[in-house]
Amino acid sequence: MGSSGTSSELINQKYNLRWHDYPQSVVTSFRHLKEDEDFVDVTLACNSQQFTAHKVVLSACSPYFKKLLKTNPCQHPIVILRDSTEDELQCILKFMYHGEVQVAEEHLKDFLKTAETLQVKGLVEGSATPVLADEANEVTEEERLMLRRQRRLMRRRTNNDS
Repeated sequence: MGSSGTSSELINQKYNLRWHDYPQSVVTSFRHLKEDEDFVDVTLACNSQQFTAHKVVLSACSPYFKKLLKTNPCQHPIVILRDSTEDELQCILKFMYHGEVQVAEEHLKDFLKTAETLQVKGLVEGSATPVLADEANEVTEEERLMLRRQRRLMRRRTNNDS
């Protein structure tokens, strides 16, 4: 009886197999698919410019796109964004595929407004921390918090002025 219990335990034993760089590998794969225009299945259009993307990436990064694409199933939809500029849309897509983007200070307010309209995760509700591009790798967490506070104050002042 002892040996049957042991073989039963061996049969039920499970192994955990893990791909250690899985998240980074998946992100890199989506980035390459975008760069190579492989398997794109949605087109975003604004003004005269068109951008291709992947529904799964848009849906993962934006509840707005998820709802839109789910309620309007189509093999390759064309989504027209009237209140966005080409530069804003290009930056939004870069953020979705790379997890970061550089935006000029004079365009930051409009960019964040577009990101809020499109409900881009990581950019809405203060979840992104704007850092000067030159200082991106040199800023400590404490300095980032201070920059975030300063930018919130600037936004409040800008909103109060409007």
